[in-house]
Amino acid sequence: MTAPSRPNAASNLRWWANSLTIGRAVAGLPLVLLLQLGQPALAWLLLLLAGLSDAADGWLARKAGGGSSWGARLDPLADKLLLAAPMIWLASNNAPEAIQLPVWAIWLLLARELLISGWRAGAPAGGPASRGGKAKTILQFMSVLLLLWPSGWGSESFCESMQQLGWLMFWPSLIIALTSATAYLKPRSKPDRN
Repeated sequence: MTAPSRPNAASNLRWWANSLTIGRAVAGLPLVLLLQLGQPALAWLLLLLAGLSDAADGWLARKAGGGSSWGARLDPLADKLLLAAPMIWLASNNAPEAIQLPVWAIWLLLARELLISGWRAGAPAGGPASRGGKAKTILQFMSVLLLLWPSGWGSESFCESMQQLGWLMFWPSLIIALTSATAYLKPRSKPDRN
């Protein structure tokens, strides 16, 4: 009897990693619907689970000996789709005034994400995320989690403090997003062939 072959195990791990990525990409719609329906606790939990799936799919891809090219291209797009949904809601008139984000700031983030996604489409292997890009995603995720902190999860002053912390974390995430975009889009000089 022979042991199971490694390629099948690696293929299964990649399949699970890609499935988690797809799940994260589509989680934004139910998240926004939950916010619209006045279910902030469920929306918060969905955002947390979807965010944790990013770490899980990366772990699975590493266990498989590396992810697929398809997964490498979809993973950052899934992060963008997940975070764009609650940010758009936070910029809408439906969000409580205390946690509303300015529309112009969300527009800047979406413009940055579209530019980088366009750049990645032509980059070899999907153009891996830079350290600045990863820091931006983590900071945005933490900011949105805190901004959406449900009002029943602690005293009124505690909940307001959590949301205020999220508001304060949003601005460095915007600055990192814009500065890291320049690193992606900066023209690379061609090596001298002489």
